[in-house]
Amino acid sequence: MKKFILPILLMVFIANVNGQSKEEMEVWNTNMKPSKFHKWIAQFDGTWSGQSKMWMDPKQPPMESKMVTTNEMILEGRYQRSTNTGRMMEQEFVGEGIMGYDNASKKFVSTWIDNMGTGIIFMEGELSKDEKILTLYGMMKDPISGKDMKIKQTLTLVSDNEHKFEMYMITDGNEFKTLEIMYTREG
Repeated sequence: MKKFILPILLMVFIANVNGQSKEEMEVWNTNMKPSKFHKWIAQFDGTWSGQSKMWMDPKQPPMESKMVTTNEMILEGRYQRSTNTGRMMEQEFVGEGIMGYDNASKKFVSTWIDNMGTGIIFMEGELSKDEKILTLYGMMKDPISGKDMKIKQTLTLVSDNEHKFEMYMITDGNEFKTLEIMYTREG
């Protein structure tokens, strides 16, 4: 059954494309091309050393650890795959992210998975006017309460060889920083 799904989806796509006007086809073609925002993401390609600080309680000092992140643009520059390894909460940490820019919605989009949970986080957001800070918002399930929790992530371009990642939990309109990673480009 699974091997029939892709050919069926391809036939539906082709059938819809064949009914499109020249103008509509041009919109599709423009939508498929990487934009200046994809190039913005690509500047983070490479291997990065990270010094992380994680807060479980804002009144307590953070737990500190080291991370290594490797980013690479995939699918002809449309998305960036991020592979992350290190230690967090005194155990091995592995995480994977995919980030892109959706030309149709005009928003940055991101997914995240790691070995600290079993859910997939979906986020979307915008780049600041000075193109230094990407801010993404999403939801994640709080494993303790079982309720949805709003989250925020920022990616700040410090220089060609440094950037900062921050993650916040948002409850009752209040932001609580849970994670900060300062990255330095390796090599």
